[in-house]
Amino acid sequence: MKLTKQIEQLKGLKESELREKVSEFKRELFGLRLNSATSHVKDYSQFKKLRKNVARALTCLNKTSAQK
Repeated sequence: MKLTKQIEQLKGLKESELREKVSEFKRELFGLRLNSATSHVKDYSQFKKLRKNVARALTCLNKTSAQK
């Protein structure tokens, strides 16, 4: 998915949905870390992408909660 579409999609979500997205991204990141510790990970750029997705979702979450 293109980055701008992903950001727009995150901006359109409700606060509860954003919290779910953050936990989903964190779960994926944890699974990737677990796989890298136990076996070989083919694409290490996934770490950076997932960390940035967590940050984007948290930024949108903080913006929505600050507006209230």
